[in-house]
Amino acid sequence: MLKGIHNHNARATAAGLLLAFTAGLAFAQPLPALPGNAQSGAQTEATAPLSLQKAIALALEANLDLTVAQREVEAVQGQVLQAQARRNPELAYALEDQRTPTRTQSAQINLPIELGGKRAARIAAAERGRDVAVEELNARRVEIRAAVVAAFFEALAAQDRTALAQDSVDLARKATDAVAKRVTAGKVSPVEETKARVAEAGVRVELAQAQSEQRSARARLASLLGASPPQFTQVSGSVDDLPVVPSLDDIQQRLSASSALRRAQLEVERRRSLADVERSKQTPDVTVSLGVKRPNELARNQLMLGVSVPLPLFDRNQGNLLEALKREDKARDELQALNVRLSTDVLQARERLASVRGEIDVLQREVLPGAKSAYDAATVGFGYGKFNFLEVLDAQRTYFAAQAQYLKALAEAHRAAADMDRVIGASEPTTTPPANKE
Repeated sequence: MLKGIHNHNARATAAGLLLAFTAGLAFAQPLPALPGNAQSGAQTEATAPLSLQKAIALALEANLDLTVAQREVEAVQGQVLQAQARRNPELAYALEDQRTPTRTQSAQINLPIELGGKRAARIAAAERGRDVAVEELNARRVEIRAAVVAAFFEALAAQDRTALAQDSVDLARKATDAVAKRVTAGKVSPVEETKARVAEAGVRVELAQAQSEQRSARARLASLLGASPPQFTQVSGSVDDLPVVPSLDDIQQRLSASSALRRAQLEVERRRSLADVERSKQTPDVTVSLGVKRPNELARNQLMLGVSVPLPLFDRNQGNLLEALKREDKARDELQALNVRLSTDVLQARERLASVRGEIDVLQREVLPGAKSAYDAATVGFGYGKFNFLEVLDAQRTYFAAQAQYLKALAEAHRAAADMDRVIGASEPTTTPPANKE
């Protein structure tokens, strides 16, 4: 298991390899497997490692995209309040004739009355808009969580690759020292020392590349947590715990309840409510007037009652209604297209996960044990003088390359699972441990 080997085993193994080079031991010490949570180099970490659960909690709390979506939910609540408001009454005053004896003054209140269900349709449309904003926030949470999971395991795999490259550098340095001593003793050609130093320089370059990838992966994860620069130096977890490939029935059930589809369905309902709003406007409103009129000639107040109704002879709101109906059709077509696209995306991600798990299985059962066996045999043969050092270097390079390929496949498996979660939402965490590679 990659997770269960510690740094002191790596030092013991390196010492055993050095003894094998110098004294020709009858057997080789096993090369350490990848640590799941190791240091890069000799640097002591001052802060606690970041776990996956903590990373998700930090992202959901501090991610700026979620803050923006939450502000939208708060804003559309104002639309609901405005839709519930009734139309204001109107106070009117009129003065006729400037001469006092014949002057007439009137004051009245005009009260508009909405007909055709305008207010109810307006409220329904505003509430559907609020529902869309809430589901958008939920969808953003799902996307952020999936992105954090993918970035976390990329950082964890990059951390393990750095530890692997550091182990390779340590072994290469000790092997170079051992070859140099044998050259001094006259047992091998100086060419072997040159080859060893070239090989050591090559693995140092690989270590620098791995450290650069680790820094980039940490930066990507930190950006999702709303922290720049990163406030952590290590992540803790086991990249070997692989997500289970979900069944097709499970995918269909989760897809039908996904936030992305729910948001599209609510958008169709909102467009339907907006069409109802435009349809209700075809019914004209009535304005009732109540007032008092006082002609100075009569020297008394007169009651005024009035009703006004617009005549929908030319403008029947037909253009706005047509637009609303077509936008409802458009939202319905977008829902169908989204359903097809999401189904395709999630099935492709599932296929990638299944394929990568097959690759990981082959690496665990055949590639890694075979590469390690070849490396052990080359090390023992070099101790007995049956192989030259170049053959040992080739075996070592093959073994470490197989381990790097294994880490890459693990990261890809977690990335495929995160892509599925981004579409259909996260399910209960179900993982399977890797097979024993020993």
